[in-house]
Amino acid sequence: MNAPFAGKRGEAAFAQLCDKLRPDLFRFAFWLARDRDVAEDVVQEALLRAWRSREALAEGAAAKPWLLTIVRREHARLYERKRFKTVQVDELIASESVELGAAVDQEVLNVRRAIFALDEDYREPLVMQVLLGHSTEEIATELGLTRGAVLTRLFRARQKLRKVLGEAGGEEE
Repeated sequence: MNAPFAGKRGEAAFAQLCDKLRPDLFRFAFWLARDRDVAEDVVQEALLRAWRSREALAEGAAAKPWLLTIVRREHARLYERKRFKTVQVDELIASESVELGAAVDQEVLNVRRAIFALDEDYREPLVMQVLLGHSTEEIATELGLTRGAVLTRLFRARQKLRKVLGEAGGEEE
């Protein structure tokens, strides 16, 4: 098997590739974790894991999906190991704990719900562009569409989100 990332030249090429893809990996990890520090840790661990397995990567073109998969799995590993401390709700109520007042950002929840409510034809290209940082051409290739079809779906997805979220713009803009 030809391992393009073996040897000193391969190490340098892999390091350069990781530097190039790091912003996309961080954006994806941040979307998963909703926390900058956790996202940074996840990306760091994923890159270490990828470095140890770099010779398994057959071609540079497959690097981005391979690294995104490692990030996703590394994020999942956080929760395999993590054991949350449980508390009695009755005790929190009795002590009038401030933890009961912690509210989830409603606006973020509304946007997430609106995105997940979109038809898959609109949701998929939007997530690929906004969260994964894919270009229009990459999305078109991945979904088997023309560039124009991708642009139309992205435009319509944004319009639908604006309408659902009550922002100016509606269907007409």
